[in-house]
Amino acid sequence: MSRPAPAVWGILNVTPDSFSDGGRFVNPAIALRHAERMVAQGASVVDVGGESTRPGAERVSPEVEQQRVLPVVAALTAAGITVSIDTMNASTAAAAVEAGARIVNDVSGGLADAAMAPVVAELSTDYVAMHWRGHSHQWDQVSSYGDVVTDVVAELRARRDALMRAGIAAERLWLDPGIGFAKGPEHNWQLLRGLDEIARLGHPVLVGASRKRFLGELLPAGAPPAERDAATAAVSVLCAEAGVAAVRVHDVTGSAQGLAVWQRWRGGAA
Repeated sequence: MSRPAPAVWGILNVTPDSFSDGGRFVNPAIALRHAERMVAQGASVVDVGGESTRPGAERVSPEVEQQRVLPVVAALTAAGITVSIDTMNASTAAAAVEAGARIVNDVSGGLADAAMAPVVAELSTDYVAMHWRGHSHQWDQVSSYGDVVTDVVAELRARRDALMRAGIAAERLWLDPGIGFAKGPEHNWQLLRGLDEIARLGHPVLVGASRKRFLGELLPAGAPPAERDAATAAVSVLCAEAGVAAVRVHDVTGSAQGLAVWQRWRGGAA
């Protein structure tokens, strides 16, 4: 029985310091052109972020974050593009939704800002809660696991329950295993092999493995981020096998083509 391929979410970082494309899309006009290209290549959502979460990145204030993202969110929305706002700040989430964003993608799952859950509960948007144990400067202290899949599933379940108690409807909740966040390379591979256990929590799953360091370490000579797109596309296809609802990627074309092949292979329409 064929099932739909995961949706492809295109990453649009409007930051000067993101690990892969920092500084390339800070101009709203350039950002819009790039978003339009990603949609043409097969992205159904463009995920806009104004604060880098790479290891060692400096935190920015919500005011600076909003100066970066709000003009871009408004421009993309005016062009008819479905926008997700990638933020840990409740005030940015609210302002971005007012500007047209339809999804809030929070890498902290509501833990970085206590106001996030009640604010999202009042919004008519989907909410992605990622597995998170702290900001990047804390990762060395919080990256110990018994069994990483068991631990992540338990922590996501607890976070899901807390978010629902705060008023976020179950049908609006997505879960993300947090590939690369307070996790070593083997943790990431184990989580990818255990995605079906996360899916059994009963919510759509988003996976963001694009160009991450654990893929570079797999490739010859520790391939730099821009040379990890083929590996990312392979992960996207394996995510499809695990029943993931969406993959978040820098290179939309590679993942979209890989998923079209997967769907045809499975006997469905590409």
